[in-house]
Amino acid sequence: MARQRRLYLICYDIAEDPKRLSRVARYLEKVAWRVQYSVFVGSFFEHSLEGVLRGLEGIIDPRKDDVRCYPLPERAEVVLMGPQMFPDDILLIRDGHNVLRLGADAARPARQEDLFVT
Repeated sequence: MARQRRLYLICYDIAEDPKRLSRVARYLEKVAWRVQYSVFVGSFFEHSLEGVLRGLEGIIDPRKDDVRCYPLPERAEVVLMGPQMFPDDILLIRDGHNVLRLGADAARPARQEDLFVT
């Protein structure tokens, strides 16, 4: 069976320690894309995800902090409200779809003009 990447949603709530909060954010910024203040999306092989979660375990205080990791389905139905973190000209293409726009535009495959600046 071929190893396959999968998208994961990683979110956190870090209690009472701005320094630890900053360390978690900096760590996740190295391996995933920030989609909200404390929410990241990353594309990982299973063994890579395990390494990311071990890294987080070394930063957080498990008695006070809450970190969650959810696998995302291949085709997600998402409602987007308010301003989005990524401008329209930023794309993350997976299987022909812009995964940063998981809402209504996700059903529309990326077009050639989406991928290249002319």
